[in-house]
Amino acid sequence: MNEVSARTEAHPTKIWLASYPPTVPAEIPPLPHHSLGELFEESCVRYADRPAFSSMGKALSFQELEAQSRKVAAWLQAQGLVKGDRVAVMLPNILQNPVIVYGILRVGMVVVNVNPLYTPRELAYQLKDAGAKALFVLENFAHAVQQALPNTDVKHVVVATMGDMLGLKGHIVNLVVRRVKKLVPDWSLPQAKSFKQVMAEGARHSLTPVEVSPRDVAFLQYTGGTTGVSKGAILTHANLLANKEQMGIWLETAFLTKPRPEQLQFLCALPLYHIFALTVNSLMGVATGSHNILIANPRDIPAFVKELQKYKIHVFPGLNTLFNALMNNPDFQKLDFSSFLLVFGGGMSVQRPVAERWLKMTGCQITEGYGLSETSPVATANRLDAVEFSGMIGLPISSTEISIRDDEGNEVELGDVGEICIRGPQVMAGYWNRPDETAKVMTADGYFRTGDMGYMDRQGYTKIVDRKKDMILVSGFNVYPNEVEEVAAMHPGVLECAAIGVPDEHSGEAVKLYVVKKDPNLTEADLKAHCVANLTNYKRPRFIEFRSELPKSNVGKILRRELRG
Repeated sequence: MNEVSARTEAHPTKIWLASYPPTVPAEIPPLPHHSLGELFEESCVRYADRPAFSSMGKALSFQELEAQSRKVAAWLQAQGLVKGDRVAVMLPNILQNPVIVYGILRVGMVVVNVNPLYTPRELAYQLKDAGAKALFVLENFAHAVQQALPNTDVKHVVVATMGDMLGLKGHIVNLVVRRVKKLVPDWSLPQAKSFKQVMAEGARHSLTPVEVSPRDVAFLQYTGGTTGVSKGAILTHANLLANKEQMGIWLETAFLTKPRPEQLQFLCALPLYHIFALTVNSLMGVATGSHNILIANPRDIPAFVKELQKYKIHVFPGLNTLFNALMNNPDFQKLDFSSFLLVFGGGMSVQRPVAERWLKMTGCQITEGYGLSETSPVATANRLDAVEFSGMIGLPISSTEISIRDDEGNEVELGDVGEICIRGPQVMAGYWNRPDETAKVMTADGYFRTGDMGYMDRQGYTKIVDRKKDMILVSGFNVYPNEVEEVAAMHPGVLECAAIGVPDEHSGEAVKLYVVKKDPNLTEADLKAHCVANLTNYKRPRFIEFRSELPKSNVGKILRRELRG
């Protein structure tokens, strides 16, 4: 009996196992570490002299990362904070971010990642909901903290600057940020300490070791989830360690056909407060002794491309909108892409026209995967040796099961559309203090209901057709915005687009398409003719509105809900 048939016979329902690369096991082995702190400390010893993170030309070695995070951990303990206390981190991709996050994790405290661009109202809600006792924030966003603080339980505020860890260059960076670009609105937090003060105080204290178990909470990762209310997904040390193990096994398959560099270099353009970069960049980078190049502001494409020119990038996790924006930059088009080994697409669907153009320009395939905050995040991935873009989100990774279910919770036939449900060791422990919301998304047999609609084919690959709530109903027919957007994006005159349903007295709903032009001469008639040629009647946009830009989240995901108003 060959290995593949043995695998599928052992799990007759797990049809995806027959499509696995030969070196990938059905299940991950027992986790080698009890906590993220233990993994972190081990990596810092093993890879001591290697660069771990770089920002604005300044590199931080694993040894330095260990020493600096130890100061943060010791300082937190000296303030009387204990294991299980929540500590909020409101920082972009700068060196302080991993230093602080790993410092918190080392002493069994819980990281609450906060989007730095939150309004005071959003910030107060999250800090209050999490019960955060301390907050680390960049001075650029301290004005929002000033307004939010009275409505929270936060006792300790630490304010960092962009230049804190950049040496002498840091003074120039701070001057430019404050005086030239005027990116720091006035703020007043009399009780706050500076990051440099905290590091000096932390150096005078010793870290008291804390026993952390796999079941202890590591992160409260806030998400709109499937119902739109912001909730903290409880991610344990075991959840993230399992996902690290699952991704590590998958990552190794890339080097079956390509030589492995001595040290992998990851591009970290997605924000570290987002689960995708947190796990795929920071955690995988630390676990594998890799070097993460931090991009503080990926929206500044010209500055981003200048950073890219300095490094040989091997692994690049990104989003469809980011890949698209880069390809439209003339300097990006001139880069040497020969070092690219893996380009991961996640966070939103990668459109086929974008993937095909990327492959043609860079010679490197975009490998699409899928996950959510609630799954730490990776649940499925395409094979890294695939030679063409599939448009599918891939196979469930080791120890992960996908079940496609109808509204009654019954599994549908292969090829039929239903809700994608996920079970595996990376699935969250529930929503923080929200048993009602947890009950809505967890099935009796332990599956997480994602709110995404999709189907599985006979090879075990899953295709997302859309979010359950984004579906458009035209005369009783389901229209999935992703499909309309993908077709529209194939037109050479379209830069980016988004489809939503609008009320219609004849058909219930009609499709409306919002478009940002790439070609200024593109007309509504041109685009409608293109859609007539590629979409059946009820799927075609009835209305087209041209805009100079589309609303996006800070990760770059197009926000259809804002277009719906």
